[in-house]
Amino acid sequence: MFKNKFWLSLVLSVPVVLFSHMFAMIVGYTPPDFPGAMWISPILGTIIFFYGGAPFLKGGITELRTRQPGMMLLIAMAISVAFIASWVTTLGIGDFNLDFWWELALLVVIMLLGHWMEMRALGSAAGALDALAALLPDEADKVTDTGIETVSVSSLATGDVVLVRSGARVPADGEIVDGVAEFDEAMITGESRTVQRMVGEVVVAGTVATDNAVRVRVTAVGADTTLAGIQRLVAEAQASSSKAQALADRAAALLFYFALVAGILTFIAWILLGSPDDAVIRTVTVLVIACPHALGLAIPLVIAISTERAAKAGVLIKNRMALERMRTVDIVLFDKTGTLTEGRHAVTATTTSGTMSDAEMLALAAAAESDSEHPVARAIVNAAMDTPEAAVFGYRGSDFSSMTGRGVRATVNGTEVIVGGPNMLRELQLETPSDMRDTVQEWIGRGASVLHVVRDGTVLGAVRLEDRVRDESRAAVKALQDRGVKVAMITGDARQVADAVGTELGIDEVFADVLPQDKDSKVAELQSRGLKVAMVGDGVNDAPALARAEVGIAIGAGTDVAMESAGVVLAGNDPRSVLAMIDLSRASYRKMIQNLVWATGYNLIAVPLAAGVLAFAGFVLSPAAGAVLMSISTIVVALNAQLLRRIDLSPERFTT
Repeated sequence: MFKNKFWLSLVLSVPVVLFSHMFAMIVGYTPPDFPGAMWISPILGTIIFFYGGAPFLKGGITELRTRQPGMMLLIAMAISVAFIASWVTTLGIGDFNLDFWWELALLVVIMLLGHWMEMRALGSAAGALDALAALLPDEADKVTDTGIETVSVSSLATGDVVLVRSGARVPADGEIVDGVAEFDEAMITGESRTVQRMVGEVVVAGTVATDNAVRVRVTAVGADTTLAGIQRLVAEAQASSSKAQALADRAAALLFYFALVAGILTFIAWILLGSPDDAVIRTVTVLVIACPHALGLAIPLVIAISTERAAKAGVLIKNRMALERMRTVDIVLFDKTGTLTEGRHAVTATTTSGTMSDAEMLALAAAAESDSEHPVARAIVNAAMDTPEAAVFGYRGSDFSSMTGRGVRATVNGTEVIVGGPNMLRELQLETPSDMRDTVQEWIGRGASVLHVVRDGTVLGAVRLEDRVRDESRAAVKALQDRGVKVAMITGDARQVADAVGTELGIDEVFADVLPQDKDSKVAELQSRGLKVAMVGDGVNDAPALARAEVGIAIGAGTDVAMESAGVVLAGNDPRSVLAMIDLSRASYRKMIQNLVWATGYNLIAVPLAAGVLAFAGFVLSPAAGAVLMSISTIVVALNAQLLRRIDLSPERFTT
């Protein structure tokens, strides 16, 4: 709406300004003169007043009714006074020179531009709920007496049995009644590893069966599902974080009372001095130039330039309040998986027994796992490829077979090689060699996945797999702490896994074993301590917490709902971008304050001069001079905002 009104009003304002005698007198030219020329500015100015000024007039009436004066009422008062005074002058009523048509037109145009820019910086709450709903499939394969029937998910009822094929999403919360499969639950739990679910275990709507098909008996549908519960949390949290007022509105409220009192005092003073004509001219001038041209652009311009600069640095600001709040954050709460860590398994250590080298043992394990598509197998194969000492062996596996829940078996160079976890060792009646035992126990103690490599019945070594910590995370945590900002981490992982990552990064506080619905409450818990929280996450399970926090920051590689729930989206996966956000917030806040001081300072000086406080000394600020000063004030505010372009927001500034 503001965009459309701005462009049409801008087009109409050109002839209004061109044919304005007051503007022509200021600039020093003679406006075009032909029959009817004198009516161009009044007619087009009237259209601009009612069409372009409608949002401000309606907003002003609303603020007046609620007795909460702000920017809208201040603008409405100024354009209304300018409109009436200009028509009085145009119709020749009295002997007033109050031709404010050009000022009225430019005032409306500038304010429409400011509000349009402001609205572009606002985030949308509806997108988050749409993204959550999109996680559910539209159709489900329902098991009936006659076979498999494809039905709408909305038609499912409690007790129905559905077939969830490999790679498909679960259509509703339920319990597995047939089959075993690895489920990707990252969008709900944030857990990076797939989780094996078997008969009797619960699965959640929206999760994905990655390897096998299972049959699920529906236990909850519609509003009763876990996903719907998260949806409600997002809606509630977003509603709770949208009550802050903009700085400009607070300044405008004070300026409204200042202008109103100044106008009344001006009128009374000149009446008492016996000059009713001057009383009208001075009062109208005060009320018109009190309207905040500069104030209307002070905040939107800073926000617009800030969002542009941030976007070039990979930081997308969706909510204007996020920009203002980031400078006040006391603690940054990072989700672990996919945020501080890479969100996928990686080989982080190896150990061997006897004389075999770690590189050869890793090469054997990779050869055995080469035909597997499991994420763990891919991590081992990638590690061997990235290790030159292992790659030179050139081992190849054959006769591959998978042992569900235990490991894999293959023939490598004519020998049987088995790679698996503790279940595999128990089945083979093998034990960890004594020279590896302490190391393996330490790995298990920190929550890592440990796979043993066995050749011809002998344990050769073991591989440690973890969700690897990003190198950038260390720099981000240290830089935040150096700035006096605490760092916390939240995860659905086990305590020992979380503590291992927390210790490695030097994090101040760790929340582990946190269920999806509890992440939101952990943010509330921190807020109850008087801390202002910035939450950084990437999953659906983070969405309520992102919305609840003073500032929600979504990692761009995460889910759509996380991005929609957040006020800020990091286009990349670099947590150091949070530092860029803090720097930008502090710099933009300084510019906001500077612009507000300048814009309001102009009014505090110009209004008394326009009222005639120095009339006794022979100086009176004319309406034309007041309008020029107002334009200069706007230019100063615009130039000051441009200085934000000099700030360096590159995350590479921060290194360990």
